[in-house]
Amino acid sequence: MVNFTIVRQEIQAYDTERENLIKKSRDVLKLSKQIIYAVHREEMSPAAQLVKQIEQEKKKLDAIAKHSQRMVSEGSYKVAIAEYVEAVLYYHFVKTGKLPDLAVAAEHFVLGLADLPGELVRKAVFLAGKGEVEKVGAIKDEVDMIYGELLKFDFRDNEIRRKVDAVKYDLRKLEDLVLDLKLKGR
Repeated sequence: MVNFTIVRQEIQAYDTERENLIKKSRDVLKLSKQIIYAVHREEMSPAAQLVKQIEQEKKKLDAIAKHSQRMVSEGSYKVAIAEYVEAVLYYHFVKTGKLPDLAVAAEHFVLGLADLPGELVRKAVFLAGKGEVEKVGAIKDEVDMIYGELLKFDFRDNEIRRKVDAVKYDLRKLEDLVLDLKLKGR
């Protein structure tokens, strides 16, 4: 005989943890946006503090997600981790010129990585306005490398494929920007 009490308790427990996951995902999303905004304003010290904070919040989010294998597939978790990846990669690239390895699922990493060029285009336009042509070229080269690496995959997921297509357009913007700077002799 089916024990409906146990079934109901399992579903209620999952729903409770899912609500916790959604709330913690919002915290990670908010910090991601704050990191990106601080880096765009060249406020690297506050950005470094935010990176420390987001690492702590991500650990809490991951602990909640471990409640059930289904949690990792929840949209709020996936979006939060992708935004985390984008923000932390952006911070480290602007600070060091390199992209660090991050302890996240491959799919989540790729989703965040594919969003990174959009922020890098914004940074390149800002740097171009300041006449920092070499840095603009370095950003273009990094986006070119990212796009080249992403092309080596055979993505079946439509969301990832759309994001990879967006990287191609970001690369074109950067190529046009670099060409424009060269033609103007900057």
